[in-house]
Order: sequence, then C-alpha cells, then structure tokens
Amino acid sequence: MKKIAVLKKSLLTIALLCPIMAQAEVLALVNYESKPGQTPKKEGLAIIDIDLESANFGKIVENIPLPVGVVAHHVFYNKDVTKAYVTGLGSNPLQVMDMTKKPYKLETISVPKCQVAEDMVFSADKKRWFLTCMGSSNVIMGDAQTDQQIKVISAPKTASSKRFISRPHGIGLNDKINRIVVANTVSPDLSESEETITVLNARSGKVLSTHKMSNKASPSGVAPVEAVFVPKSNPERLYITNMFGNTLWTGVWNSMSLSFSFSPAFDFNPLKQGVPLEIYFNHKLDQMYITTASPGYLNIFDIKNPAKPKLLKAIPTANGSHHTVLSPDERYAFVQNSLLNLPNMSDGSITVVDLKTQRVKTSIDTFKDQGLNPNCIVMMPKWHHDDAH
Repeated sequence: MKKIAVLKKSLLTIALLCPIMAQAEVLALVNYESKPGQTPKKEGLAIIDIDLESANFGKIVENIPLPVGVVAHHVFYNKDVTKAYVTGLGSNPLQVMDMTKKPYKLETISVPKCQVAEDMVFSADKKRWFLTCMGSSNVIMGDAQTDQQIKVISAPKTASSKRFISRPHGIGLNDKINRIVVANTVSPDLSESEETITVLNARSGKVLSTHKMSNKASPSGVAPVEAVFVPKSNPERLYITNMFGNTLWTGVWNSMSLSFSFSPAFDFNPLKQGVPLEIYFNHKLDQMYITTASPGYLNIFDIKNPAKPKLLKAIPTANGSHHTVLSPDERYAFVQNSLLNLPNMSDGSITVVDLKTQRVKTSIDTFKDQGLNPNCIVMMPKWHHDDAH
C-alpha cells in the first residue's frame, strides 16, 4: 500500500508539472513596420515566442499597435529592466512603457529639441539617461526616475572645432571613468556621412573632444554608427563600428592622461562584408558578435586579446542583419534582418543561429510573411541579460 501511495504522489507531481512544461516559453519584444509599398501601413510592437521547444515558436503572442508615422526604431531598458524606452525616427521621438504593468501602454516623453531619435544609455546609479538625436545633432540628458528632460547637449560643427556633435547615433557610457562616447554617423537621408566620435563628461555633459575613426584623408565618410563599452574591461575599452568604412575600431582608456587612444581593430572589406552595425558580447566576455547588413552576416570574434579581435566564424544570415539577442543559455542567437526599410537590406526575417555548431538553425518568417519588417529585437525582461546596452 505504501508503494501505491508513493506512486500516486509521483503521478500527481508529474501531472502538476506537465501543464507548466507545456507552457514553457522564451519571449522577445520586436518593433515592426510595413515593408515599402505595403498597404495599409502598419506599425507596432510584438511579443514573440522564440523558444525552439515551444509549440508557439515564432508566433506573435501579443501585439501592441502603434500610430503610423512613429517609425519605432530601437528599444532600450533602464537599469532595473522595469521600463522599455522606444526611440522613433518620425513623430514621438521617445516613448516609454512600464514593463511591470499590463496591459502594456506607451507614454510619450517630451524631448522637443530631439529629431530622429536613435540610441540610449543609462547611468549605473539609475538617475540619468542619455538619448542621441541624429536629426537635430544633439544629445538629451534626462532624469531616469521622472523621465523629465534635464539638459540638451550640443556642440555645433565648425571647420576649426575639435569638439562637436554631428548626426549622433551610437552612444556608450562608462560610469567608472565618467565618460560618454557618441558616434557621429550620417544625416537622416544618408546624403552626408561623418567620420568622428565625440567624448563627453558623463556627469556634466561637457563636450571634451572628437576623434577621427579613419586613417584615410578627410572627409573619409566612414560613418561611425555604434560605440559600445566592453563590460568589466581593465583598462576600460570600447569598440566602434564604421558603417560605411566597413571597419571596427577600438578605444582604450589611459588613467594617467584621462583620455582614450583609438586604433583600427578589424577590416570587413576583405570579407566583402559591408555596413557593420551592432556589437554584442557573451557572458564570459571572451566572445563578441557583430552584424553586417550588406550582405547579412553574424560575425563571431574571439576577444581574449581585445586589441586584436580574431574572427572565428562569419555566418550568412539574411540581408539587413541588425540587432541580435542570445538565448538564456547562449546556445542560440536570433538576428533581426532589416535596416531602415532600405533596398537589399530589409529581408524581414529573424535568423536563428546555433552558436554551438556555428550554423543557421532556422528562420522566423512571421513578420516577413505578413509584409512587415522587424526593426529591432530585445528579450522581454525575464530573459534580458545584456549588460553592454
């Protein structure tokens, strides 16, 4: 009788666990818009299941429509991962969504001096955020608790000035050394390209210096696009992708001079890869992942020697490879393939890369099949573990 009782208890436990196991999921947040020529136009945020073992794999489990014209571009979390900030290329440059309350609802943050909002970073003390505004060539400093604008940081470009902000896109913040690095990239219509990064004092917002990211004669038009600090690096280090130069540069902090030294770190041109974009790291911080949009690739680098990243594998994905998220166990990378609805860089799929075999596992075509382009992908808060952004 005792054995029967134990058996019944075991069966009951299994029965209780089965529904939970059946509902296993890993969720990501994707903002999307219609492909060119699609009518009626659609924009929105979608929560999708990217768990390869889930019955809902690749499906949209929740949809949050957006007004046409916002052109939601990037999504960033605050340090608590309690709020998601959505930058826009059109109307409503900055919106915020409370991730602790459902139904999810976007609220507009007033940033009247910002046009074509791009990237954001947040201070470690959870007090401030910084937003790059490519269309108005400035950076907005805001209160991360109240989401009120604190300061507009601008430094107009002049022929003689070595301190300017022009067409800022990427932005990296290192609290330890009190520095922000801004990548000056292109005009919104892509007709003009910059070649520098700008260094700011993180606490005051004071513009300190600019540095050219090319060894070619000016104007080189290399268009630095992302500037990302390597977490926990010693000395402090960051990487910069040059979108039109097709190169990777690195900057190393000198604690004696209180300045950076910059140098080229990798050239994508011999690989016939163009438009390098986003930069990501694994948990161990010994590998780096960089996407290129034309043609689409996910590049895996060994950065045990951070001054000289070693390419381990270049994995073809799809045209427009842009943002990437890693599964919680880092077995898979999910690469969103679309850049600004541009020709030959807007496949619309999400490529699933097996990082163990270093091969493409499958493709999520949920948005592509509906005539939509995903513009960005981030994990939902429960699964978010990206310390570099």
